[in-house]
Amino acid sequence: MQLVGVLALDGVLPFELSIPSRIFGAARDGAGNPLYRVTTCSLDGGPVRAEGDYGLTVAHDASLLATVDMVVVPPSNALGPVREEGRLPEALRAALAGIRPGTRIVGLCTGAWVLAAAGLLAGRPATTHWAEADRLQRMFTNVRVDPDVLFVDDGDILTSAGVAAAIDLCLHLVRRDHGSGTANAVARSCVVPPWRDGGQAQYIERPVPAPSGSGTAPTRDWAMERLAEPLGLADLAAHAGMSVRTFTRRFRDEVGTSPGQWLTRQRVDLARHLLETTPWPVDTVAHRAGFGTGVSLRQHLQAAIGVTPQSYRRTFRPADAPGRRSGARGPSSAGSGPGSPGTGRGPGSPGAGPGSGA
Repeated sequence: MQLVGVLALDGVLPFELSIPSRIFGAARDGAGNPLYRVTTCSLDGGPVRAEGDYGLTVAHDASLLATVDMVVVPPSNALGPVREEGRLPEALRAALAGIRPGTRIVGLCTGAWVLAAAGLLAGRPATTHWAEADRLQRMFTNVRVDPDVLFVDDGDILTSAGVAAAIDLCLHLVRRDHGSGTANAVARSCVVPPWRDGGQAQYIERPVPAPSGSGTAPTRDWAMERLAEPLGLADLAAHAGMSVRTFTRRFRDEVGTSPGQWLTRQRVDLARHLLETTPWPVDTVAHRAGFGTGVSLRQHLQAAIGVTPQSYRRTFRPADAPGRRSGARGPSSAGSGPGSPGTGRGPGSPGAGPGSGA
């Protein structure tokens, strides 16, 4: 069981504060045993003033953070000197300094400001709510801020975009630790999608042309049923009854990425599912997922999540799965963090999924 400590600061946003407990708390093994234990603390163990019109009582102080495997910092609307001066109050600095080396640290939304002010993001990629990204970059010039993605996984340090992107990141961690099957079960339990297409670029406020005619959703559904076929941009546009130029613009407005990038991501996702759930040879998986050859699948999977098909299968196909060789290595143990670092637009995006190295 992996221990997760959530640090509630004054001004904490209750929705994001509840996400780690809800997502990790729903993760169970095949026997129904919990895979994580989530505990909440404040800096001094006293009540915390929430962003709404109420307070929260917690049972632990920040010494908890020195005993857990993962620390989560939800966003707060009362970060004061962190946002204005880029420095941590002494009590918060001391709390973070007590975290053991090797502990995974997660900043949800503006929680990334806390990690940046602590020096944990220096030289690293990170994200935050799109409305805060420019300010974060100006304040901490040594952080590589990506305002377009839903989350960034840089190994032992992870950050998410705003609000519901915290769900995407927590599901990603479950997937990274225990595989897609467990993450999908958690998503079903919480009535949320296992992943979302595109990044937060699709939510940024910007002028969008008024829609004319139908959107691209029916074509996306049509394409999902034909991933093994050689679909091109012209095929997608023709199905939607649009010119290629109009379809491409409409698709990007709705999904936040290009049709080609989206199609590749869906094929990578399907290939990952087949590698996890079937004993099929890599060439067969490649054909069924629309990549044609095992060489093509290998190239796309390495570009997406940094591992080869065989390495992915060794990590995420259970040792007792039908057709699995006796003695083959099963999934990594809980809390070992086999995932490769990267950026999250969805599990099929570059670096957004699990892996143990090619």
